[in-house]
Amino acid sequence: MSDNDSFTEITRTSWLSRIGGSILGFLFGIVLVIGSGALLFWNEGRAVQTAKSLAEGSGLVIDLGADAIDPANQGKLIHVSGDIKTASRIADPQFGVSVDGVRLVRTVEMYQWKEDKHSETHKNLGGSEETTTTYTYSRAWAPDRVDSNKFRRPDGHDNPDMRYRRATFTSKDASLGAFRPGPAVLSELPASEDVALDSSSAKALVSHVGGPIQVSGSNYYLGSDPGTPRIGDLRVSFQVAPQGPASIVGQQQGKDFAEYQTQAGDRLLMVKPGTVSAAAMFKSAADDNRILTWILRAVGAVAMWIGFALLFGPITTIADVIPIIGDILGAGTTLAALVITFVVAPVIIAIAWLWYRPLVSIIALVIGGALAFVFRALARSRANVRGARVAPAK
Repeated sequence: MSDNDSFTEITRTSWLSRIGGSILGFLFGIVLVIGSGALLFWNEGRAVQTAKSLAEGSGLVIDLGADAIDPANQGKLIHVSGDIKTASRIADPQFGVSVDGVRLVRTVEMYQWKEDKHSETHKNLGGSEETTTTYTYSRAWAPDRVDSNKFRRPDGHDNPDMRYRRATFTSKDASLGAFRPGPAVLSELPASEDVALDSSSAKALVSHVGGPIQVSGSNYYLGSDPGTPRIGDLRVSFQVAPQGPASIVGQQQGKDFAEYQTQAGDRLLMVKPGTVSAAAMFKSAADDNRILTWILRAVGAVAMWIGFALLFGPITTIADVIPIIGDILGAGTTLAALVITFVVAPVIIAIAWLWYRPLVSIIALVIGGALAFVFRALARSRANVRGARVAPAK
């Protein structure tokens, strides 16, 4: 079979069926508007809580050296920088890969079928709708098995189960000076370095994997020919988080680190590769909080826009009995949904600020009201001046 194949399917939906579907969409739109509003409100509270927790933590954190552990700091929020080292190599027992490092990650990809779907819809006079859908099947590498049973045409596009999957192996004897950071800390360090593989190790794995295996680039290739992959072939690569300098902010818990519970509500445990000051780590966390806040605001606003658009669905579907009228009304309702979102979303955010930051909100409202009063007074003064200049002399 060729690498790509496709087929086209045409479906027709009656006007009454479309109206029924639009009513279901209307109900889902209500849920989406309410849910997106809740998300916007919750997000402001989350952002405020995280900001307060970071401010609290930055005022409490204690900078310590890694050479000795002071029991007096048990349970306190501390900042430590130093070299993370391991006494033994870390290994993947299934593939026999052994390296110096604090965390080893096995990445697995399978060559398999994927389905792409492209649809075009045409409205007919009378309100019915005709949809032409083209399903295209191609072969590609993917880290997770695609369920071929859900394909529109599964015959001839079967994806086998993956024999091996992604796995992570963490050092059990890592040390940072006198401290012994555990999995919670080590899992935060990025596995950024590729592990080099050699052909001799591949030969030793032939009997274990039950089939051909060879080194291709930085991968073990489980298959006959990397140049002409077949469905079910695997690529296995390894990445390691190396030993070296790291910085940790967390609660001192014996020789390890744990999440520190702030009074504001968040639990703090921050890990960065390299030597990073506590101030820089808290600033980075604050920046991440601001970025996440704006991302969730955008997600909430888009979801709300879709929700409001769905609320207009029955109207546009009824108007589709004459397609051109339905198209015009559909464009108008989409714009109306956008305008309503631009009004409602900021109001919800403003209410959330009043709820979570009443003092800041009141100050902002007072300043805004004062500025509005000043600008209005200036505008009236200029208008009076113009009126006096153009008034006829008596």
